[in-house]
Amino acid sequence: MTRSHDDLVQDQFGPRAEAYVQSPVHAAGEDLDALEALAEHARPRRALDLGAGGGHVAYRLARHAGKVIAADLSTDMMAAVAETARGRGLSNLETCVTPAEALPFANAAFDFLGCRFSAHHWRDFHAGLREARRVLEPGATAVFIDVVSPGPAALDTHLQAVELLRDPSHIRDYSVTEWGEALTAAGFLLRAVQTRRLRMDYPSWVERMRTPEHHRAAIRSLQAGASRELAAYFEIEPDGSFTLDTAQIEVVAG
Repeated sequence: MTRSHDDLVQDQFGPRAEAYVQSPVHAAGEDLDALEALAEHARPRRALDLGAGGGHVAYRLARHAGKVIAADLSTDMMAAVAETARGRGLSNLETCVTPAEALPFANAAFDFLGCRFSAHHWRDFHAGLREARRVLEPGATAVFIDVVSPGPAALDTHLQAVELLRDPSHIRDYSVTEWGEALTAAGFLLRAVQTRRLRMDYPSWVERMRTPEHHRAAIRSLQAGASRELAAYFEIEPDGSFTLDTAQIEVVAG
């Protein structure tokens, strides 16, 4: 029996909600600190964490915003975020179960938006960005953070392949160029781009998603057969750990 992409995302992330709340990769990082600094400066009245996952952007936003909505497709994820927020005393944080492509909010409902490690799962990347723009006030700041494609075909193919083997709900890690074009088309004005390198610990990376053993074997086979140039770029380690590219893209709603 086939499933819709939204059902696939629910199935993949629902049982792993607590793992993503606790994940060190998602709970910390220079990018998350930078996003919080922008929110601290903006002091938004209403902020949106789009594709909230384990809620780590929302928890940071709640320190500086009047109200925060954590929005995600996964019901279980949002239940875990709501419980965590209660435990941390974040009474200004609410959750909403929704796909990024059809947000149940009025036009210009928010004056700040954060989106981190989510867009590569969206069924329709461009529709999600259009919705992000629609729900923001003109002039509002949005910060998108995600894994990005390195660009060259061989590197891109390897990255997308291992991502999909690990997680069948993966759609695409877009390049910085693709991000820029899509954000512009959605009505955003580019303000700044910061790229970083992020090491992925292979054992925890596959365990967090409970990747089946035969898919883990396929990932390790791809790594073992990688060219010298590819292995060097991704800094593939003996245990399968590797390093990839991320981008933090700050834009303004035009």
